[in-house]
Amino acid sequence: MKILKKIFSWVFPIAMGLLIGFAVRQYFVSASFIKGTSMQPNLQNAEVVGVFKTLPIRRNAVIIFNAHGEDPEAKASTDYYVKRVIGLPGDTVSSNNGTIYVNNQPLNQSYISQYQRSTGTGNWNLQSLSTHWMKDQNSVKVPRNKYFVLGDHRSVSNDSRYWGFVDKDKVLGVVKTVPFDKNAGKVNHSTDSLAGSN
Repeated sequence: MKILKKIFSWVFPIAMGLLIGFAVRQYFVSASFIKGTSMQPNLQNAEVVGVFKTLPIRRNAVIIFNAHGEDPEAKASTDYYVKRVIGLPGDTVSSNNGTIYVNNQPLNQSYISQYQRSTGTGNWNLQSLSTHWMKDQNSVKVPRNKYFVLGDHRSVSNDSRYWGFVDKDKVLGVVKTVPFDKNAGKVNHSTDSLAGSN
């Protein structure tokens, strides 16, 4: 009986720890590796980030999502992309020489330089982009339960400009750099504010 109590005394805490760890990873936060350069300069290839599954998705937040069924080039169900949310459901989105307009107001893009904004972003609106998409053609606004996303490295990023919106159901969570504080990198810039507004 003493042996059983002794075994239980160390098996139970280990089992509880594993169970709690699984629950936290499944429902609250997990870690992920960045693969590729589409989010430079804010996220680097092979960088470790936290994925927070309960944080609200705001304009300019960085998210990770399952790209299978969104991007036609994402062939595997394990293809995950990391991009920045530019348009929320109901938003109009357009670009003019690197200035992005959301609902006719310039978007705060302080996370990248003016040169980075004007290189590779292009001139477009949702309707002109969507004529080339397989889904949601002739869109003038971001549909309900969907997001319009861009990579920070606009000249190389494969994003919503080329294949369309991201379904809310495909989003795994909001990405934060390590450590998760305001000094840890511009990727944490997540705000609903538009340039020049409060």
